[in-house]
Amino acid sequence: MPNTQKTPDDRRPLATPAELSAYLGVPVATLYQWRHRGIGPKVHKLGRHLRYRWTEIEAWVDQQSVDLAA
Repeated sequence: MPNTQKTPDDRRPLATPAELSAYLGVPVATLYQWRHRGIGPKVHKLGRHLRYRWTEIEAWVDQQSVDLAA
């Protein structure tokens, strides 16, 4: 009988730069610039491939909020 309970080990597939680009609405080149400058979402290098964790993307997006009233 398979275990249907979610555990911390359950993970979504990692995002590719193309998927993240589409999600954020920015060019892939911008993601590479952010990586070089150390200002974008945390990136993981798997062999020669760059991948992003969705939870880290969402946390990074949440940190980008700006209070325009200030």
